[in-house]
Amino acid sequence: MRPADRLFQIILLLRHGRIVTAAALAEALEVSERTIYRDIADLVKSGAPIDGEAGVGYRLRRGYQVPPLMFTGDELEALVVGAKLVQAWGDAALGRAAAQAMARIEAVLPRALESRVAASGRRFLALDCLQPSPLREPMALLRAGMERGRLVQVRYRRADGEISRRALWPLGLVFWGHCWTLGAWCELRQSFRTFRVDRILEVELLDRTFDDRYGHLWRDYLASARGETEA
Repeated sequence: MRPADRLFQIILLLRHGRIVTAAALAEALEVSERTIYRDIADLVKSGAPIDGEAGVGYRLRRGYQVPPLMFTGDELEALVVGAKLVQAWGDAALGRAAAQAMARIEAVLPRALESRVAASGRRFLALDCLQPSPLREPMALLRAGMERGRLVQVRYRRADGEISRRALWPLGLVFWGHCWTLGAWCELRQSFRTFRVDRILEVELLDRTFDDRYGHLWRDYLASARGETEA
């Protein structure tokens, strides 16, 4: 990694305002702590508002604006692949957002990297034939419920064909390579349950709310998911 890239990575690792030790920074960047001490000193000299000291840790003062991004060729290729996967496997709104994000990035790229992005767009394909778009459309309202902390009511078809209505607390979505599943608290079962998105026949966003701002319910769901029975 070039020194300039490493300095930028340090800023990114400190941007949340929490104290991070030199040992943690060194491990993340695969360099020695001595190198971190030197890099921190260089950043402070250049005007970066970093507080802390060797042996204690470092913190970036809140309000500091991270410098404009510049991507490497491999980073851009990763973004292209990710955007194509989202367009092929996400709901329509998420797919449009991925395309718009790539368009914004491409608009500010130097000419040499523009050609790399164009070549990557031709070389990488993500097909949606295993899960057509209509089977993914419930994701849009599920995502809205997750983001706003609102319950959703779904009409759900189990693997055995049984259909039921459920009021759910949508906590998170998991992609398995062939389908998406929703992790949720099910009010009918009064427990955490997993629902295949392609088996959700209808979904409605309700006015009722739940609170998972800090992700504690999602963590509880993940802990319970191993021994779960079918929803």
